[in-house]
Amino acid sequence: MTASVQSLPGHPAATSVRVGLIGAGIAASRTPRMHVEEGQALGLDYDYRLIDTDLLPLPTPTIATLLDRAQADGLAGVNVTFPFKRAAMDAVDEVAPSAAAVGATNTIVFRGGRRIAHNTDYSGFAQGFRRGIGARPHGSVLLLGAGGAGGAVAHALLDHGVKLLFIHDTNPASLTALIGAIEARLGPGRARAARDLRVALAAADGVVNATPVGMAKLPGTPIDMALIEPRHWVADIVYFPLETAFLAQARARGCHTIDGSGMAVFQAVAAFELFTGLAPDPARMRATFDSFT
Repeated sequence: MTASVQSLPGHPAATSVRVGLIGAGIAASRTPRMHVEEGQALGLDYDYRLIDTDLLPLPTPTIATLLDRAQADGLAGVNVTFPFKRAAMDAVDEVAPSAAAVGATNTIVFRGGRRIAHNTDYSGFAQGFRRGIGARPHGSVLLLGAGGAGGAVAHALLDHGVKLLFIHDTNPASLTALIGAIEARLGPGRARAARDLRVALAAADGVVNATPVGMAKLPGTPIDMALIEPRHWVADIVYFPLETAFLAQARARGCHTIDGSGMAVFQAVAAFELFTGLAPDPARMRATFDSFT
């Protein structure tokens, strides 16, 4: 290996790494190439496979079955995306604090015959948000989506300047669970259910889409765009496509927009560290992400 490779404390580096991504409709994911090219740059034999449940025979295997298969195949771990981030929490042996805090996982490491759930969405979104929001007001925010990704985004927002978070989700159970988790960690008064989007947006500085709406397989916008005002900033965690209809229409209304690239890159940086025990180069991984056309 090159002299620039630095092993993380307590995690010996491997020379061959096999990992994967489990999700539905993930053919356009940029994550595999970011991992593979960074692994190659660090002198690793790195393989990152897609396990796309949309392409598997019906009935769709459970996340527990998919993890069993990945572990039996000798993978070092897997990333997990829509729609498995919450369900995967019930199929692991250990939950790291990062996943416990948000009630979902996007990175599962296989080590010593055990499955350890982590969450790098939180740190990934936080870094991308800090870079994208600048000095714009963000004391009050509307979050669309209370699922696995929404939980990570909610906690990241509340830990990085948001005082009041309005949350909207079409699934009442998910909405109630997320607000309960926030209150358990931060106390009451920091999160409210946004039952009337017009009222929530009147009070909010900006809005974040943490639903899958806007993905290539789920086109459209997650909200009636007539409710968006030029004073709002608008963020999306969807990154394939990077220019979602939500962002394009918000920009056309005069809004500042933050795309999903920051979260995509920085969650991959953290996951790479967990899988390999090596410190990757975030700028190099960002360059790989940006090289997609």
